[in-house]
Amino acid sequence: MNIGFISTRLAGTDGVTLETIKWAHICRQLGHTVHFCAGELDADLKPGFLIPEAHFSHPSVVALQQQCFGVRTRSANTTDEIHRLARLLKASIREFVSQHKLDLIVPQNALTIPMHIPLGVALTEFIAETGIHTIAHHHDFYWERQRFAINGVQDILDAAFPPNLASIKHVVINTPARRELAQRKGVPSSLIPNVLDFETEPPPVDEYARDLREQLGLKSDDLLILQPTRLVSRKGVEHAIELVRRLNEPRAKLVVSHSAGDEGLDYYKWLRDLAHAEGVDMRFVANRLRETRKFDEQGQKIYTLWDIYPHADLITYPSLYEGFGNAFLEAVYFRKPLVVNRYSVYMADIEPLGFETIAMDGYVTDAVVERVRSVLRNEEERKRMADRNYAIAKQHFSMTVLRRRLRVLLMTAEPTPDEEFA
Repeated sequence: MNIGFISTRLAGTDGVTLETIKWAHICRQLGHTVHFCAGELDADLKPGFLIPEAHFSHPSVVALQQQCFGVRTRSANTTDEIHRLARLLKASIREFVSQHKLDLIVPQNALTIPMHIPLGVALTEFIAETGIHTIAHHHDFYWERQRFAINGVQDILDAAFPPNLASIKHVVINTPARRELAQRKGVPSSLIPNVLDFETEPPPVDEYARDLREQLGLKSDDLLILQPTRLVSRKGVEHAIELVRRLNEPRAKLVVSHSAGDEGLDYYKWLRDLAHAEGVDMRFVANRLRETRKFDEQGQKIYTLWDIYPHADLITYPSLYEGFGNAFLEAVYFRKPLVVNRYSVYMADIEPLGFETIAMDGYVTDAVVERVRSVLRNEEERKRMADRNYAIAKQHFSMTVLRRRLRVLLMTAEPTPDEEFA
């Protein structure tokens, strides 16, 4: 089949982009041809079809978001603007499908979280009008985010995020989402978790990344405690600060890999002030990490997230909520011990499999601190935990698992020879 992946943005290292790349890789392995369509596309995502207005940061979309959320009603002008943009986007989607003779489209989170209302409307209408076979891949729903709770577009959210149409097969990444989707919308779904290539061992530190600690201002004997997430409040980074404070270890440095993202700078500023007040050495290194290695304008090395993982002594993952937990899998992949808050998806889909972590229940206890100290001191214990976790992840969250589940899903989505959608 000719398969088209559609999203607001397919670029960078966000979870949606990373999982799209994995799905596309498996689709190619299964003999299908893949195409990409978004408001921003990484250079290596080809063939690509760029629609600037599809990006959630497009000025027209940003203005609309402000008029739709945090309010109880919307104006007639707002409604008109939603439909104007939706018509423009629908025409572009139609062109994308026609140009590449697509048999199947895979909206990636575009029918899930309302970061771009007109795109969701455009996709819903296009699917309803054409009956094109669709696999809607859902990463995080609007009802899982507090910022979407008060809105003036509930009618649109009910209709398009996600839509309940006969030609759509829905895929979620965790069990709670599957249950909630069924209860709220009466929509059945398949469960395909996020995965990593656990069949391939992580590469050793090469010459380029060997000096990463030095480049980040760390000494060779410092404890690099890595918080590998964006700076948004649901990541619970304040718990990582509390943990490092209570370790009372001068060598411990809390290194945060990502920037604030799309939710403003207030949380970042609060964390910065909190770390200063608590005497925690917290390093924000997002300016030194990118999707690819390069040198910046000052001639400094730019690293990737995967360059920093091998140097870490401990991973902190105290999230209050996660759709799944890519950073969890990455920590396991690089065989690192990790502190994890027992968020709901972790308890439902990850913990029962037998992973061995330093778990906390919403706050840092003396027992958590002592367990961290013990693990950091005991190399043999770290290796035992790491090997156990890697083996479990290879069984349940590998590319082989994705290939098996996606093959079944694609077989049931294949169109009949006489179906035309363009």
